[in-house]
Amino acid sequence: MAFEFNNLQYLSVPLPSNVQKFKLHGDLQRAANAIQIYLNKDIPSALRARLLMELEILKRLPQDYTYTFDAAVKRCQECISDFTAEELSKLQDQNDVEWIFLNGDVCFKNNFLENLISCYPEYKARLTDPNKLPDPKKRQLLFDTIQKMKAEGKAGYHFKIRHTLSITPEGVRENIPVKAHLPLPREYAQVKNFKLLSYTNAEKVTIAASDAQQRTICFEDTVKVGQEFTVEYEFDNMMTYVDPNPDEVYDAQPSFYTSELLPHIRFTPYIKTLTKEIIGTETNALKKARKIYDYVTSHIMYSYMPSYFSILDIVEYAASGWKGDCGVQALLFITLCRCAGIPARWQSGLYTHPMDIGNHDWAQYFIAPYGWLYADCSFGSSAYRDGDEARRAFYFANLEPFRMPANAEYQQPFYPEKHYMRNDPYDNQSGEIEYADRAFEPNEYDTNYEIIEAYPIDY
Repeated sequence: MAFEFNNLQYLSVPLPSNVQKFKLHGDLQRAANAIQIYLNKDIPSALRARLLMELEILKRLPQDYTYTFDAAVKRCQECISDFTAEELSKLQDQNDVEWIFLNGDVCFKNNFLENLISCYPEYKARLTDPNKLPDPKKRQLLFDTIQKMKAEGKAGYHFKIRHTLSITPEGVRENIPVKAHLPLPREYAQVKNFKLLSYTNAEKVTIAASDAQQRTICFEDTVKVGQEFTVEYEFDNMMTYVDPNPDEVYDAQPSFYTSELLPHIRFTPYIKTLTKEIIGTETNALKKARKIYDYVTSHIMYSYMPSYFSILDIVEYAASGWKGDCGVQALLFITLCRCAGIPARWQSGLYTHPMDIGNHDWAQYFIAPYGWLYADCSFGSSAYRDGDEARRAFYFANLEPFRMPANAEYQQPFYPEKHYMRNDPYDNQSGEIEYADRAFEPNEYDTNYEIIEAYPIDY
């Protein structure tokens, strides 16, 4: 469907009750049929926009939830010793696994098992194949880099990264124009010495401004068999260690980045009440931010998520269900900070550890006189569950230099803009592509990124 970016705010409009009942029962086709009946009526424009987006959500839901209950139990038993069906039911009751109803049957998120192994030590300890455990050298390099940064007051790393978007055989429609966006580092904050080294020769290539809120390189071309779009770049990530002191914080603080951004950053009665309960009578801005950070890192369990587009209120989802991945935790922190009058904003892109690379989100908050500080709640919550309070405190104001920030704000359009719905309309880490006449389906393209070079640097 054609997409107007500002229509995302209308996801906060409630669904008609019959559509909601069909959806919750998993009868997605009847929900879609009911929506079409409404669309044929004279309905308000906001409700029309909401229902059109719901059709897209209904189409995507089955792609995320691919395991029936029996199939989920079987998969767990193949990897986890002595796993039972009763355990899976208990995990459902505890809200520790993602599931929905599809056509009346319980179906689990396609990566629910990876989530259990990654986030719950009791299941990691019961793995039948120890080779599935992460390499301890990766964690040790992270810990050593944090210690070096604290001891020397700074740390830097140089990265060379290659990012590729490929059209799969299922997606090839020869001689049809496409538009593909791949993320680029935003030249601000910790990014220094950015160089665009090479990229695919296309009919038209547009490189967004260095300060674009969600920076991309855009390729416009005509599809050929074996089509792929590639960009290679290098940059330095320079981090200075900060240990902010509440006694030095100004009484007067700025008010920018304290507003709502619907549908997710909004000050509902629940969020307002929760904010007051967290900060109590505290008036010092830094102490308020730390109380919020401590709450998020101690109460929100890391959990892999379904498509953000399918969650209608990400912040209240986390605040009521007490779970969420890095982006959900960051968004909750940002919303609680803004509700408390503390400027806070999004930062995201890639986690670029020399032994690993992947999508990652975190936050920034502003405290005068220190300026913008960092908060990585997911790394902080991991430290909390490890009992490492020093590492948890580090991620309240700092990041290690293993990051490629491509996005400086949440829910921002690309340049040039896409015409159809993005796979992720809020963020951009993997890349997006569309035909001139429709969006790509998830199985019609792949994205891949790799670290070509990574080494520490002095500055």
